[in-house]
Amino acid sequence: MPTSSFTHDQLLDRLAEVSVRTGLNITPGQQLIITAGLEAVPLIRRITAHAYKAGASLVTTLYQDDETTLARFQHGHEDSFDTAAGWLANGMAEAFGKGAARMAITGGNPTLLKDQNPDHISRVSRASSTAYRPAMERITNFDINWNIIACATPAWAEQVFPHLPAEEALTALWNGIFQASRVDVTDPVAAWADHNRTLHARAAMLNDRRFDALHFTGPGTDLTVGLADGHLWAGGAEEAKNGIVCNPNIPTEEVFTTPHCARVEGTVSSTKPLFHQGSLIDGIRVRFEKGRIVEAHASKGEDVLKRILDSDEGARRIGEVALVPHSSPISRSGILYQNTLFDENAACHIALGQAYTKCMTNPEGQSEEELIARGANHSIIHIDWMIGSDRINIDGLKDGQRTPLMRSGEWA
Repeated sequence: MPTSSFTHDQLLDRLAEVSVRTGLNITPGQQLIITAGLEAVPLIRRITAHAYKAGASLVTTLYQDDETTLARFQHGHEDSFDTAAGWLANGMAEAFGKGAARMAITGGNPTLLKDQNPDHISRVSRASSTAYRPAMERITNFDINWNIIACATPAWAEQVFPHLPAEEALTALWNGIFQASRVDVTDPVAAWADHNRTLHARAAMLNDRRFDALHFTGPGTDLTVGLADGHLWAGGAEEAKNGIVCNPNIPTEEVFTTPHCARVEGTVSSTKPLFHQGSLIDGIRVRFEKGRIVEAHASKGEDVLKRILDSDEGARRIGEVALVPHSSPISRSGILYQNTLFDENAACHIALGQAYTKCMTNPEGQSEEELIARGANHSIIHIDWMIGSDRINIDGLKDGQRTPLMRSGEWA
């Protein structure tokens, strides 16, 4: 069934326009680098057209392909899994340093690598993360305007809607993407402006309160997350350091900040599965001491989880905490997208690894050691996983006082 009176092609064009105008807010003369799968070509062509209409000087797309990715793990030699295209990563970092904008289009098969060697997956991930770190730092530091959107693909749709015929499953997934991305309404750009105002108001409230920590309680969860010294809450459209206001994630329902990497204590259980680089990790249960995960279990994919935690020293600490009401549109849809861009916007979540220093006051000019001392975690990974539900309560803690923030997954 269609999501609105608009045709599929019209909705696809609206998604492209929103990604350029609201997501990136690309400026005249700016270059754009896109990464996407081969199935995204119809969407990319529309994005490219809208980017040039907005004044982009050059649009460059780097294509990825699930089948060639899989071939590496099926046929690659043992010593090949520690190799990454550093030359490409350096080129992207150079482009971002010169002001290029960044767009990533997600939509690959979420379980592509489920039958492959976990050690090979971990080694490839580590090599890739290390090589791309200079480019990723431009993003995590919010030096540039960037955006992530989604493109439905047959393999992804089959995973999300396994009981539907292939064509119906693909249509259902596209409908979910269009609705969550707010492009099935009369004026998508205005709808995003309204939504951003709501997210900004929530972030402003939390910044006014200046809590020292958050306390999460619920089934399998009793977790205190200390917040970084001089932390800032953010959500929705934000101004990058290049002066361009952009919406990094479409869709988004979160407000988020930087936790203190040494002040997390207690236990927490995941409320949704995590799909990471083609592997399923479900039933995550971890225990923190002094900010570090000292015990970790999962009902599925525990070996993959433990390899993630061994990526580097910072992988056992968290770099983000985000609040999302259980009644968010993505949660209400009842769809488990098996894709972090969507699933993280259905539930409160934390992220293992690298912190966003943009969620801290005056990070400019401070060394990595100084930022770590304030609580900002440092790692080659940044992996979100969901810990919120309609059974989770959250309190803000400050000076020994407790303030209800969320009850049964909703803002108090």
